[in-house]
Amino acid sequence: MQKNDKFYTFLLSHSFKSNNLNNLTEVRVSKRLVHGGVIALFLIVGFTALGLGINGVLRSTGLPEFQRGGGIVASVSGQVPGKETIDYSRPAESVNYTFNTGGPVTPDSLNGENVELATQLRLIQTTADPAFIPNIWAHLGKINNEFGFRRNPFGGRTYEFHPGMDIDGERGDLVIAPAGGTVINASWKGGYGNMVEIDHGNGLTSRYGHLSKIDVEVGDSVTRGQLIAYIGSTGRSTGPHLHYEIRLNDRPINPRHFLPQEPAELVKPS
Repeated sequence: MQKNDKFYTFLLSHSFKSNNLNNLTEVRVSKRLVHGGVIALFLIVGFTALGLGINGVLRSTGLPEFQRGGGIVASVSGQVPGKETIDYSRPAESVNYTFNTGGPVTPDSLNGENVELATQLRLIQTTADPAFIPNIWAHLGKINNEFGFRRNPFGGRTYEFHPGMDIDGERGDLVIAPAGGTVINASWKGGYGNMVEIDHGNGLTSRYGHLSKIDVEVGDSVTRGQLIAYIGSTGRSTGPHLHYEIRLNDRPINPRHFLPQEPAELVKPS
């Protein structure tokens, strides 16, 4: 090989046994081309090694990894955040998500119950007028989803907080008021779809979501057992059911604090 300022010159022999200059072929290659090829080769090898190293670290530590067609998905590994703060009389993890379900997406700041709410709850249960405590079923049906954290019913590997109960039913089934109070909302409300909200006093309210038809208006006074709406599948819903929710000081609490046990034939086997 010979070299000058701009090219590398290679002399190639047609035969290993001959020293005849007539059998030699001169090939000139640009130095810029050679240097660029060497740099590109080093970059390819380096990035390949780096990619293999990162993939190995992710697999060994359980950090988020790329999933086929799904971008970056956080690895849950069955752990539910804030689980110790929730009243799980019947675990949400046992739910069969082929049943009709849905409900609003609740901000993390409203998830669960705390000591202050529990104290006020006991006070209501012992001192409030029983006629204004929601202690009967607004609709009697199988419970498709309990209060608390659950897997996203619309697919994926994420968890979400479900601020109420999903009660199975057919479109047009009756929804009644479980206690006396005043209607403070009777309209469309985001993920709830058509929604009715009743104020029972003492900071206690109840919500009824995914309704097909509303039978009351804001300002109406209702009594226990009064027809207020009909079951549907409006809003964030996978099928006809009633989203039933109880709130204390605008924070969701488990409706089972007030409700009697449903009949045995409606309890799904664990």
